[in-house]
Amino acid sequence: MPRRRSLMLLGVLWMSCVSTPHISAPAGKPSSQPSGGGVSLPVLFNDNLFIVQPTTREGMTLALFTATGGGLFIQQESATQLGLERTSKDLTGAGATDWVRLPDFQPGAWIPAPEMGEGLLPVAPMPIQEGTFGDGVLGSPWFSGRVWTFDYPGEKLWLRAAGDLPVVEARHRVSLGFRSAYARDAAPQHPRIQVRVDGEVLDLVLDTGSVVWLSESARKALADERTTGRAASVISHSLYERWHQRHPDWRVIEEGDANVPGAVLIEVPRIELAGHEVGPVWFATRHDETFTQYSELFMDKPVAGALGGNALKFFRVTLDYVQAVAVFER
Repeated sequence: MPRRRSLMLLGVLWMSCVSTPHISAPAGKPSSQPSGGGVSLPVLFNDNLFIVQPTTREGMTLALFTATGGGLFIQQESATQLGLERTSKDLTGAGATDWVRLPDFQPGAWIPAPEMGEGLLPVAPMPIQEGTFGDGVLGSPWFSGRVWTFDYPGEKLWLRAAGDLPVVEARHRVSLGFRSAYARDAAPQHPRIQVRVDGEVLDLVLDTGSVVWLSESARKALADERTTGRAASVISHSLYERWHQRHPDWRVIEEGDANVPGAVLIEVPRIELAGHEVGPVWFATRHDETFTQYSELFMDKPVAGALGGNALKFFRVTLDYVQAVAVFER
C-alpha cells in the first residue's frame, strides 16, 4: 500500500474525534446506576479483552472490539446489514470517506455514541480482520473525554460520571501522558503510562486491545489450553534484546506470534505498575519502526511498546481522560 494511502487509512481509523457524553441524558440508556460507579455496559469478556455487545431495538446484537490504543470504525458489511445511512465527508483531513450513525439500542443493552464528528463513525474502506474486530472497533476516539473502569476480575466495563474516581492511596493513582490536553474539538487521545521493569522506567501505550495470535509452537510451549488470540503486551525488538542479554534465564519463545514473522515472546517475572508489583507478564516483540511511527502520529513522547490486558488483568483500572490520570485497584 503506498505511504499516502496507508496514512489516509490510519487517519480514517485513528483520527476520528468524540467528546464527553452526558451520562444522565441519552435516549435508550439504562436509568439504573449499578453499584461500583457508573453504568455497566454490555460486554463479552474474552481472555482479558473487552468486546462490547450492544443490541439494536430490532434485536441485532453487535460485537465491537475495544482498544484504548486503537482507532474507530464500523465494518462495511455491518453498516449495510444495519441499514445505516451513509454520508460522505472529510472529517479527518485524510480525504472523504463514508460515515454513519450508530443505530438506536435497547435500554438494557446500550452504549454511548460519538459526539464529535457530528456523531458519526467512519465506515472502514475495506474489510478489516473481521475474525478479530467483529463489527468494528471502538478505540481512543470513543474513550476520549470520558471516565472508564475496566474491571478485569469482575469482567465488566463501566462508564462513569465526570470526575468520578475511586479513592486509593496516592501511589496507586498515576498520571497519563497525552499528546495534548483534552478539548471538545481535540484529536483522540492515546494514553501513555510508565512502568518499571528490571529497574528501568519504560513509557508504554496503555492499550486494552493489544493482541497476540499464538503460533503452534507457542501454544505447545505454553500448554495452557486458552485461546490462540489473546490479550498481550508488546515491546520493541531492541528492548527485548536488552532484556534477553541481561536475563538469559527469562523464558523465550521464538516465532511466537503467528501473524508477525520473527516475533519473539519473552516472559518478564515481575513488573512495577502504579505502586504494585505483578507478574509474570509475557511481551511480544515488534519492529522498532512500529513504535517510531506510532509515537510520531499519536503520542506525546516516544514509547517502547504497549501494556495490554495480560498485565492489566490483576486490576480494576479506572481511566480519566479529562484529568489524565489512572487509578489501579487490586
